[in-house]
Amino acid sequence: MKKDQMLPGRRTALRIGACLGVAVSARLLTAGQAQTPGRAAPLPPTAGPPPAGPPAAPLTGPAAGPLANARLRSTAYRLQPMTEGAFPGFRRAAPPVRTRPILELPELGDTVVLTFDDGPDPAYTPAILSTLRQYDVRAMFLVCGEMVYDHPDVLRRIADDGHVVGNHSWSHPQMTRLTRSGIRREMARTSDVVEETIGEAPLWYRAPYGAWNRHSFEIGAELGMEPLGWTVDSLDWTEPGTTTIVRRVVDGAGPGVVVLSHDAGGDRSQSVAALRRYLPRLLDAGYRVAVPHR
Repeated sequence: MKKDQMLPGRRTALRIGACLGVAVSARLLTAGQAQTPGRAAPLPPTAGPPPAGPPAAPLTGPAAGPLANARLRSTAYRLQPMTEGAFPGFRRAAPPVRTRPILELPELGDTVVLTFDDGPDPAYTPAILSTLRQYDVRAMFLVCGEMVYDHPDVLRRIADDGHVVGNHSWSHPQMTRLTRSGIRREMARTSDVVEETIGEAPLWYRAPYGAWNRHSFEIGAELGMEPLGWTVDSLDWTEPGTTTIVRRVVDGAGPGVVVLSHDAGGDRSQSVAALRRYLPRLLDAGYRVAVPHR
């Protein structure tokens, strides 16, 4: 498991953090860490990158107030996450509180979970949504509250397409350097703005920089959320090149793997282009790309 990179000094750079571990759906939760599953069949080589997906549709209509109560438009394929003990209805995560994240989801079979951090960003998130829509798959978006405040229409598009929205703090600080009340403010404000924007509070959260501590686990549970993390870090925030990002995701693919990528926090054009290349390869190799659901 990789540690987060150096702590930058500016807010923009702070959004590039990743996280540790992975949460699971209610019927698939196990005690402690899950074991690494066996690999699926190797992904087939490709002669070159496939053509880019269709361009993202522009945002239309006046931006609603960021804290306005918004009703979700129903979609035929809406999925919702589950927290431990939340079946048949959704409710707050119940004790005992987690003390470490679960790293993989082997019980999901040949499923890869794609996650995107730090958005929503009108420059890159719509293009990612367009590619996911093209292949009719769902992903998880771990959002920062201040980005939701600035771009509520983009979050509504994420939710309307059936993707799962998670909490990635308000301003992407290192949580372990905050007081307990500071951690609560970062997490609670984000849950509030998400609920007020799409009508549902997040049931998952991811700690910036993978910096977990007892307070963050406890406060997350008090807010009804389970900790979510990653198995494969694409390191797309370093802008290593589209081909390198594709290789990291393809090489790391396996049953129950969770892939960490970003849709904000810097120039994410490589992340957008890489998704268009690795997503069809994952599907052609027999993987399902899905999210925890009931």
